[in-house]
Amino acid sequence: MIRIICLTEVGLQLARRLQHLLDSASTPINSDVCYKPTPFKEHIQSYFTQGDMLIFICATGIVMRTLAPVIKDKYNDPAVLVLDEQGQFVIPLLSGHEGGANELARQVSELLENQLVLTTANSYLKPKYVVGMGCERHCPEAVLQGLLNECLVKAGLTIDDISAITSIDIKSDEVGLIGLAETLQKPYLTFDAKTLSTMEGRLSTKSDYILKTVGVYGVAESAALYQAQQLTNNGSELLLNKHKNKQATCAIARSYSL
Repeated sequence: MIRIICLTEVGLQLARRLQHLLDSASTPINSDVCYKPTPFKEHIQSYFTQGDMLIFICATGIVMRTLAPVIKDKYNDPAVLVLDEQGQFVIPLLSGHEGGANELARQVSELLENQLVLTTANSYLKPKYVVGMGCERHCPEAVLQGLLNECLVKAGLTIDDISAITSIDIKSDEVGLIGLAETLQKPYLTFDAKTLSTMEGRLSTKSDYILKTVGVYGVAESAALYQAQQLTNNGSELLLNKHKNKQATCAIARSYSL
């Protein structure tokens, strides 16, 4: 969920406009406008700790003073953006890379046709994004699509940003994954366990059960990381750690060209 938080009537008008644009995008993004939430500090900190992406239309000082007690690190904190009341500038304030703030800010900038202000390293480069997925045998395409959509929203991406859908080679004949890639018109690539094991050091978590079952500690993250690296001949990193539902897993990796 994206929370658009505003404190003035002018900010509220911009918030409602942005909400409409997000809802009307090619890949609709759910958002909620929060006007003068009371008590302010408690509401904002609650949104943040439950993982909601936050777009503030107010001064950055207010944002930082409110969030300071609950900020952890760039790997766990959700994306936080700040807009001025006139909607002329958008700034990714927290979790630019790992939390997807840079990509969300890019989308917001395109929708509002305003100036994107990036301050993070590599911000002048366009990364390559890859989706990695794993699933139970015969998992329906609709279940996979639903999970992928959730992950794209969390990462602040659309399917147009994705270069490929990947998995392990024992899923090379998985009908649901093949169908998903065909529906989305994306390449479907699979790799053997030995190849994917080279990504072991970059995984967010390691599952002994998955290791015993398929030969790697994690399918979705490993596959995404490996293909992202192949696209740029450079290192790769997780943009979105593994997310799962009852039948499937999904992760998103990225890599920057040299």
